Amino acid sequence: MTETNPLKDRTAIVTGASSGIGRAIALTLGTAGAHVFLAGRTREPMDATRKRIEEAGGAASVVVTDLRDPGQVRALVDEAVRETGRLDVMVNNAGLSYPAKIVDGDPEEWRAMLETNLLALLVGCQAAVRAMRDCKAEGHIVNISSIAAQRQDPGIYGATKHAVNAISATLRTELEEDSIRVVNVMPGAIATNFARNFDPAVLKGIIAMSGVEVEVKQGERLPDEVFEKLAGPMKQMLGDPQDVADAVLFSVTQPINVNIADISVRPPKHLDLG
Repeated sequence: MTETNPLKDRTAIVTGASSGIGRAIALTLGTAGAHVFLAGRTREPMDATRKRIEEAGGAASVVVTDLRDPGQVRALVDEAVRETGRLDVMVNNAGLSYPAKIVDGDPEEWRAMLETNLLALLVGCQAAVRAMRDCKAEGHIVNISSIAAQRQDPGIYGATKHAVNAISATLRTELEEDSIRVVNVMPGAIATNFARNFDPAVLKGIIAMSGVEVEVKQGERLPDEVFEKLAGPMKQMLGDPQDVADAVLFSVTQPINVNIADISVRPPKHLDLG
C-alpha cells in the first residue's frame, strides 16, 4: 500500500459483507488502505473478497458471525481491536427485508428484521463508540439505511429504516463533543441479492432482462452473473453496489471537522420493489 491510500493504518469493520453492498464497501475500504474485518454468515464469498484485498496489497480478516446475537457483535469489535489495536470505521450494513403486508405478515419475519436491521446496528454503534474512544480515534460510524425511510408508508422494512435514520441522528447529537462522526447512507434500488425474499414472480421479470437462465427460489441467492448482465438493460433503474461504496469512502475520508450526515444514493429512475 502507498501513501496515496487514504485509510492506511486504519481499521474498519463491515457487517453483511458476504455480498452486494457490504462486499463492495469492504473491497473499497480495503483497497484504500484499511485493514478490513468482513463480518457475515457465509465464509466462502468473504474469503474471496479478502483474497482480492490482499492481492491489491491490503489486509483483511473474515469473521463468521450471527449479528442478531449482541454478544457476537461485541465480540466482532473486540476481535478487530485485539488484532489491530484500534477501530476507525464501523459500517453497519447488514439488512434484511420480508415485504409481506402487515395483515399477512409473519411475526418471526418481523423479529428477524428488527434484530438484524436495528438491534445489530444499535449494538454495533455502541461497541464501536467505546472502542473508538478507547483508542482515541478520529472515527466514523456508517449506518446503511434506505430511501424507503423517506416514505410515509414504507412497510415494516421501511419502518426499521426510519428507525435507523432516527438512531443515526440521535447518536450524531450524542457524539458532537467526540472525534467520532455518524454517517447515514440511504441507497435506492441496487442490483444485489437484497430482494431474494420478494415474490419470485417479481424477480423473474427482472431476471429475464439479464438473459441468464436461473431457477428462482424465494430466499435463495442469485448468482453474480445475473447482476453483471443486468448492469446494462437496468442501468437506469438499478444502481451498482459500487456507487454506495464510493459514497461511504468519500464520507469516511473527510476531515473530522466535516460532518457528512445523510447521503442518498439512487439510480436515475425510481424502482419500487416493495
